[in-house]
Amino acid sequence: MAYGILLLRVIVGLVLFAHGAQKLFGWWGGHGIRGTGGFFAGLRFRMPTAMAMVAGVSEASGVLFAAGLLTPFAALLMTSTMVVAVGSVHIKNGLFSTNGGYEYNLVLWTVATAVSATGPGRFSLDHAFGWDDNLSGVWWGVGVLALSIVGGALVLATRKPATPEAPAAAEESDTAAAA
Repeated sequence: MAYGILLLRVIVGLVLFAHGAQKLFGWWGGHGIRGTGGFFAGLRFRMPTAMAMVAGVSEASGVLFAAGLLTPFAALLMTSTMVVAVGSVHIKNGLFSTNGGYEYNLVLWTVATAVSATGPGRFSLDHAFGWDDNLSGVWWGVGVLALSIVGGALVLATRKPATPEAPAAAEESDTAAAA
């Protein structure tokens, strides 16, 4: 079991770290803080550059998750970001990622929540420091599950209201779609 948990933590943690590094530093084809902030502005987030920073740091916490250091806290940052990503971008596209859906985010959320419930395993820094007994167990998993949903929903609720499309623009797009 320890090898399986290690594999899950390392792969998921490093993949999420890479996503965070794209947002924060523009690495691996990312857009950095400014570009990500512009994307967040289009999603109606208030203070979009600050939200880009929060999302980038939360995803970059995947490096802590991979190392098994402060595992439930890293999992909470990761899962909260996945809830916000689903609610702001992916839910309207359905489940499958081939259509821009939320399956990828759901898998990451599930793995991080499950690892927070089972603990990081014996090949983790939490275990090496003797913290794993205090930082693992079903209640940590329940806490990550509940707080990620509530926290993510609160962040989504702070977005600017959607502005209705102007009637003339709606008519033009309907006409273009019919052609």
